[in-house]
Amino acid sequence: MDLSGKVINQLPEVGGNSKAGNAWRKQEYILETGGQYPKKVCVSIWGDKIDQFALKVGEQVTLGVDVESREYNGRWYTEVKAFKVDRASNGNAGRGAAMPEVDTFYSESDEDKLPF
Repeated sequence: MDLSGKVINQLPEVGGNSKAGNAWRKQEYILETGGQYPKKVCVSIWGDKIDQFALKVGEQVTLGVDVESREYNGRWYTEVKAFKVDRASNGNAGRGAAMPEVDTFYSESDEDKLPF
């Protein structure tokens, strides 16, 4: 699933050691979606991807995300994890190449005429 928006906040990085003794790191960002009714979504990035993605506040991005819920002591917790980042260079993130501007659909060239 893709989620597009502007990074509006970066929360402090957290980390620790798992029961198995492995170190872990997590960085959370607040992404504000566009549109008439913008939404704010807290997105987590784990481990080495924090440095790899290097998100900055103010950036316009499209994130590939997974949404997962877990139960703990009778309560449910949901996390949105980013696994891919595409940076918007021209405002058309995730939409492919920009379309050329067209002033008119009329052409006098024979090359553009249909045979019927």
